Parts: sequence; C-alpha cells; structure tokens
Amino acid sequence: MISRTLTGELTQLLREYPVITLVGPRQAGKTTLAKTLEGYDYCNLELPENRELALSDPKTFLSRFPDKVILDEIQRVPELLSYIQVMVDEDKRLGRFILTGSNQLALKQSITQSLAGRTAILNLLPFSIAELSAAGLKFERFEDYAFHGFLPRVYDLEQRPRQAYSNYYQTYVERDVKLLVNLKDASLFEKFMKLLAGRVGQLMDYTSLANDVGVDAKTIRHWLSILESSFIVYRLPPYFENFGKRVIKSPKYYFLETGLLVYLLGINHADQISRDPLLGAIFENLVVVEFLKDRYNKGEAANLYFYRDSNNNEVDLLASDGAELIAIEIKSGSTYRESFLGNIKKLEKLTAKIKASCLVYTGATLPISDRKKAIRFDRIDSIFHA
Repeated sequence: MISRTLTGELTQLLREYPVITLVGPRQAGKTTLAKTLEGYDYCNLELPENRELALSDPKTFLSRFPDKVILDEIQRVPELLSYIQVMVDEDKRLGRFILTGSNQLALKQSITQSLAGRTAILNLLPFSIAELSAAGLKFERFEDYAFHGFLPRVYDLEQRPRQAYSNYYQTYVERDVKLLVNLKDASLFEKFMKLLAGRVGQLMDYTSLANDVGVDAKTIRHWLSILESSFIVYRLPPYFENFGKRVIKSPKYYFLETGLLVYLLGINHADQISRDPLLGAIFENLVVVEFLKDRYNKGEAANLYFYRDSNNNEVDLLASDGAELIAIEIKSGSTYRESFLGNIKKLEKLTAKIKASCLVYTGATLPISDRKKAIRFDRIDSIFHA
C-alpha cells in the first residue's frame, strides 16, 4: 500500500482533538487511510441498513461503538453530529471519532453548528507525485501523470486509465450531482462538464459558458458550486491587495483529478496530450493541484491565488507563506527563459510581499539565485524548502 503524507498530521491531531473530520473526493483513499489506524471500529453510512438505524435511532446506533470508531461518509447522516457533540463533551477522550466525508456543502454547516472547537478538518486528495515517487512509481513525462491521473485504484488495481475515469464519472460525478441537483436534462450537464474541461485554467465567464451550454448563468454558478463542494473542481481565487480597478476578480477553475480532465477532453492516449491545443492548460492544471496537495498534506489551508490585471499581466500562482508570497509561473516547455518571470517582476513593483519566485516547467531543476528557481514539475515540494 502506498503511504500517505497526511498520516503524520492525522496521527498528531488524534492526540489533540476528540473528533477528526477527513474530507476529500470519492475514491481518494480516505477510508483506506483511516483504517490504517489501530483500535478503531468501522461503519459505512452508505450502507442502507446503517443509515436507516442512524437516522431513526441515533442513540442506539452510536451505542454500538463504545470505543473509537470511523464513521464513513458522514454527510449521509449529518444529524449524527449533534449527538456526537454531546458524547465528546461528556467523554473527554481524544481521538474518539474519525469522520469521513466527500461533500463539503453537506458537512460545513453541520460541523460549524455542532462540532466547532471539537474537530480538526483535514483534506485528502488523490495521490501526489511525491507519494507515487516515494513508492517507486515514476513517469518521466508529465503527460503520463496527467493521463493516468492519481486515483489510488488506478495504481492499486492496475486499471486502464480511460476506462477507470469513464466509470468514475458515471458512478460518482453523475450520481453525486443527481443527489444534489434536480437535473431535468442530464445531457445538458454532460455538455457543461466537457465545455468546462475545455475552459480549464481560463478566467471564468459564467455568461459565456451558460450561452454555450444552453442554460442561464445562475445555473452555471450553481453547478460549479456543486462540483466544488463535491471535490470535482477547485476554484482558484484572484489575489488583490489595494491594486485598484485594474485587477481582474473572476476566478479560475481546475479539475482536482487530471485523469478526469483528460477523459472529458476525449484524449485516449498519453501521447495525444503533447499534441493537444490545451497542452499548456493541462500542465497548468496538474501543477496547480500538486501545489494544493502539498498544502493539504501538511494540514495547511490552500492559500493559493493567481494575479491578473486589465492589461493581461498575469502570474499563474501565488502561494501565501505567512505574510509573504511565493510567485510561480507555470510553463509546459523544457527550456528556461528569463522572460518567463517577466510578469512576476512587474508584480514585485506593486507589492513588497513577494519573497521568492520560481518557474515550474518540464526541464531540469536550476538554482538561478537566492530568491529565484526553476523547478521541474515533479519537485514542487522543494519550493517551500531552502
């Protein structure tokens, strides 16, 4: 089994909180990670008989687990959280409950109301490149990482990527959306997903996307919020710091699983990626999500942004590091050029917060100066270290 970087933070937090809430996409490995911990009973709330008892008689249900327990897919019975609150207030044991969930909308409000101050929340995404590398699973090309994606099952069961992500889309994406949205025409949603994939990494124009799909902008916003809460897409917000009206304030969206992105783009083989018009966008998606995994795997908040002004000066990624920023340009090429960091230099004239800058690309890692690096895409974890 491939070890998860988040294990260390999870183990530490179990010594500090009575409840740990582990959230992330379906099939990201939440249950597998939780089950590696010794001394925990396990209950899956997706099973109808478990869910029915939890809903009809929550006290009896919880009495079945007098010791430590993992409650899987807790968003299916959020009513349990109020009873868990009472239990942990009466029984001060730490690490008593591990809750897992795959939908943020169903959990956030309930946790805020019932478990504020009693739970730590950790985000687990599918494998990172660093985790795969530590297990001896390495690709030379980013195209192979993007095509295979990072779902544990693809590696554990040696599944064919295209078939795996086709099944993932039909089994989880469509199912979860149907639970949350009253879809009158499923074909419209599938069209939306494919058009969204074609716009990955672009400034979101809700009206334009709505016109192309054939729905209104309000529907597009709603569907995007559902995808975000279900850990299908990640919304990267713009960064602005008293820069005035010249700063663009529309977000960008990326797919948390590049394998799903590549599937929706109709790519059948890894070699096709290098010839695809969206080559740069696919690479950017992979790198942005790797930065997100690096943050989440350390138990940290995302704190990732991009910068763009009305003159189209853009910095692909800004990573908050305390009160300072690390500015990152992302290019799918393998040759370093000083000009790639030109927009970062412009931003440095507007804010003194940028402490370092780097280029993430497919070439070799190069130390350029004390405050500037060129980093190969599979070594992004080194950016935050001296």
